[in-house]
Amino acid sequence: MNLNRTRCRMACCAAALGLVLWSGATRIARGEPTTHTVIMDVSRYMPDVLSLKVGDTVEWINKDLVPHTATSKTGGFDSGAIEPGKSWKYTLKRAGDFEYSCTFHPNMEATLHVG
Repeated sequence: MNLNRTRCRMACCAAALGLVLWSGATRIARGEPTTHTVIMDVSRYMPDVLSLKVGDTVEWINKDLVPHTATSKTGGFDSGAIEPGKSWKYTLKRAGDFEYSCTFHPNMEATLHVG
């Protein structure tokens, strides 16, 4: 009897996982906005190049020991200081290539390709 319960639980978990994966794939296929994550750690942005669509959101998460910023080189956006363990989100409103860097660490550079 315990074996049947275990199998039932496994089947339910598999079904739930399938539903989550299917709904995410459907949302992407329909072109709905997506949230992308950029990690700031070891004085780097990861990934340093990100392709997304107008309407998508980027969330920068600071996993480093020091504050960082995500500051557009053309003035499109500026996170201000993102303290360690904190994050900041920005929704892209127009297409183009947007280079950005950290005002505290100018060698930290990355690019958003928005199509």
